[in-house]
Amino acid sequence: MAAAPLRFVDADATESVLEWAPVIARLRDAYAQPLKPENTPPRTLARGAGGVWLRSLAAVPPSTRHMGTKSFGLSRAKTVNYLITLVDQETGLITALVDGYHITALRTAATTAVGLDLLIGRDKPVSVAVLGSGAEARGHVQALAAIRKIGSLRVYSPTPARREAFAADFAKLLGAQCSATGDARVAVEGADVVIAAARSKDETPILYGDWLAPRAVVASIGSTLKEQREIDISVVEACDLIVCDHVHEVAEETGDMLAAKAAGIEFESKLLSLNDALSGAGAAKLAAARRPMFKSVGSALQDVVVAEFAFERALAAGKTIDLPAQFRVKQV
Repeated sequence: MAAAPLRFVDADATESVLEWAPVIARLRDAYAQPLKPENTPPRTLARGAGGVWLRSLAAVPPSTRHMGTKSFGLSRAKTVNYLITLVDQETGLITALVDGYHITALRTAATTAVGLDLLIGRDKPVSVAVLGSGAEARGHVQALAAIRKIGSLRVYSPTPARREAFAADFAKLLGAQCSATGDARVAVEGADVVIAAARSKDETPILYGDWLAPRAVVASIGSTLKEQREIDISVVEACDLIVCDHVHEVAEETGDMLAAKAAGIEFESKLLSLNDALSGAGAAKLAAARRPMFKSVGSALQDVVVAEFAFERALAAGKTIDLPAQFRVKQV
C-alpha cells in the first residue's frame, strides 16, 4: 500500500477555520454515539525529575473517519505544545499532524457547552460568573454564548487589569452588562451559571458550596491531575449531579474528587457520563437534578473529533502544509 500524502495543519489554520457552533455540534454528535470504554482508554502520564511530565491520549471515535492520539509534555521551563496525529481508520495510514494549540482550548470549552446545554434552562437569559480571566475562561464564555443568551456576567481575577479587560471585551461582544471583581464570592453569588476556569497557584480551592445559588449550574475544568485543586469539597457535596466527559478520570485522577473522597463525601452515585446524558440513559438523573455540575478533564475523543474537523476545513481552504516526508508502510 502506498503511503498517503502527509499534511500539517498549523495553529493559524486551525484558528481560522473553526467556529464555535459547528464545533459544538460535531462534539454533541460524537458523544451521542454509542461509546465503549475501549474507544477512549485512560490516558498515560509519564513523570520525570523537576516537575517534568508527558501525557498521551488516544481515541477511536465511532463518528469519525480518523482515529488519533494527542501528546504533550510540561517541561522544566514550564512550556508546552500539543501534537495531534490523525490516522485513517480504513487504511491505518497517518494522514495529518495537527498543532493542538487552539484545538485544546476550543474542544474543552465546546465540550463544556455540550454538557451545559443539557443542564441550563432555556426560559430566560442567564447570569454568569466566571472565575478566571485567561484563555480557558474566555473560551468558555464564548462557547456558552453560542448556546444561550447571556444576560449579565461577572468575572473574578486577582489581577485588576486582566479582569477589567475581560469585562470590557465581553461587554462589547455580548451586548450585556459585564463587571469585574477581586472577590470570587461576590462574582458567584446569585449567578445562574458558575464557570470555574482558573486554579489558584497554591492549589487552594477558588469556589465553595455555600456561595452557590439554590439552582446554580457549575462548570469545573481546572483540576485534571491528582495534585491539582480548583473547587472545594463543599461544591462536590452541594451538587446533586455531576456530568463528566470521562467518568473514571474525573473520579480517580482529579485532586478535587480525591479530596472529597478522602473527606468521606460520597459522590459516585452522582456521576453521569456525557455519553449517557446525551443518549437518554441518564434522562431520569437529568430531570431530577437541581444543582448540577459539568466536570471536564479532557479526552482524546474531543481532540480527534475537532482536529479532524479542522483538517477537513483547512484542506478545503488550501491551508494545509504538505510535508516533504512519508512514513514507511508495514503490512501486518
